[in-house]
Amino acid sequence: MTRFESAREIFSRRGIGVEAAMDALGRKAISIHCWQGDDVTGFDFPGQGGGNGIQATGDYPGRARNFEELKEDLRLAFSLIPGKKRLNLHASYAVFPPGEWADRDELEFRHFVPWVEFARELGVGLDFNPTLFGHPRVEDGLTLSSPEEETRRFWIRHCVACRRIAQRMGEELGDKVLCNLWIPDGYKDIPADRLGPRLRLKSALDEVFWEECPNVIDSVESKVFAVGVESYTVGSHEFYLSYAASHPGVYPLLDNGHFHPTETVSDKLPALLPFFRYLPLHVTRGVRWDSDHVPLQDDELREMMKEIVRCSAMKRVLIGLDFFDASVNRIAAWVLGARSVQKALLFALLQPHESLKESQDKGDFTRRLVEMEEAKSLPWDDVWAEYCARQDLPADGSWLETVKEYEERVLKKRKGLREIGG
Repeated sequence: MTRFESAREIFSRRGIGVEAAMDALGRKAISIHCWQGDDVTGFDFPGQGGGNGIQATGDYPGRARNFEELKEDLRLAFSLIPGKKRLNLHASYAVFPPGEWADRDELEFRHFVPWVEFARELGVGLDFNPTLFGHPRVEDGLTLSSPEEETRRFWIRHCVACRRIAQRMGEELGDKVLCNLWIPDGYKDIPADRLGPRLRLKSALDEVFWEECPNVIDSVESKVFAVGVESYTVGSHEFYLSYAASHPGVYPLLDNGHFHPTETVSDKLPALLPFFRYLPLHVTRGVRWDSDHVPLQDDELREMMKEIVRCSAMKRVLIGLDFFDASVNRIAAWVLGARSVQKALLFALLQPHESLKESQDKGDFTRRLVEMEEAKSLPWDDVWAEYCARQDLPADGSWLETVKEYEERVLKKRKGLREIGG
């Protein structure tokens, strides 16, 4: 008997079907973010970098500097991640023909056709984000909530353009595209007016979401604070949750790094699922704050995935990655982060949820606690090994050897980047 056959028998005795779990995992798409590959630099203002609360730390060799390099890095990463994937783009990654450039409020679908063609090549769907940072028109750290009319109009035009681009992406690929809106707006020190910026943001959002885009799933992403806006964030959780609740078709996106460290997104998921058709989720790993570390299988990641499964919300919670670590190999970061999420999701799919719910409903909290603890030791990793083997991929970390070979052959030859330890 193989280890997988033994594991299948152990789970079967608990009423858990491993084939069904692997099938569910294989059908759940993880949206992979392009901006890990170049430290959130983008193509339209390459000298600007992230900025406005967006900061990738480190100088590991091999940052992608253009579309072709980023595409090749993503192709390798996707080949090492099992299961279904999507590709998540920011508007700052527009691909301009030689000699052409357009500011963000003038972006068109044609500037993203190369990405659509790449998505077709990979056989994946696309997600999209307006980019309201790393641009000279971020006035005093403000965009859609700015008191300057011209600044607000510029960013409204940008967001409207992005929704139209996302709509065309969905039409071309026969798919729904998650179009997520995050803004850096806020104040470093105590504001004199907390209401005014939010009223301006609300009015701007009403204009952004006015046009019907049937191939777009719209979301708004909150944040508790960021560098430079430590005292006040315009797009807080309460603001965006209220906006989404009062505007059908707009959904609150939860980033598990965007809350106070004592808050857990795993608890927010079942609190919001009764009220929203979709709940977009960005997975990261915060260390004391929204530090955007590569996700690992920590307790909160597993709890989030367990809630998705317990709530029968595999089709409703849209899972994407959102981190940017420039201190490690960027391709390895993609692969490790995605696999960590998939492992946590498989772990969740192999939990005895019905038995646990029954114990809770009967008030047998002792049995529930014992069963929860015992479930941690079930041989889910043998199922993961089988899942990967069926896709001709290693289950362990040996995939890193492929990445390191690519690093020696490609990444270290990219100009202007130091050698490790140099």
